[in-house]
Amino acid sequence: VQLQASGGGAVQAGASLRLSCRVSGRMFSNYAVGWFRQAPGKEREFVAAISRSGGNTYFADSVKDRFTISRVIAENSVSLRMNSLKPEDTAAYYCAAKQSNWGAIPGTNERHYDYWGQGTLVTVSS
Repeated sequence: VQLQASGGGAVQAGASLRLSCRVSGRMFSNYAVGWFRQAPGKEREFVAAISRSGGNTYFADSVKDRFTISRVIAENSVSLRMNSLKPEDTAAYYCAAKQSNWGAIPGTNERHYDYWGQGTLVTVSS
């Protein structure tokens, strides 16, 4: 399974960005997908995840009122829509996947995910 994250950029506080994680190599529908981020000098942290079905999602408290996650079946990808961005959202964002049961979320621990994409950088200025 290969994952490719894209959509990062430099924006001002309050702006929106949409990140995309394209999954290839195996059947997209077999995998739950999560997003993580790592700010400079900090450990990587969980951001959001979505089940295979798309019906179950989970967010970190710091983003749950501002970010949404969805599966884009036609593109074999998972979209992370980030609204009302804050400077503290500045980080490299990574997507990860795990073969899972239909409605399951792999969790917030990065060790629960088997496949990772490269990061895409998001910079939010005040």
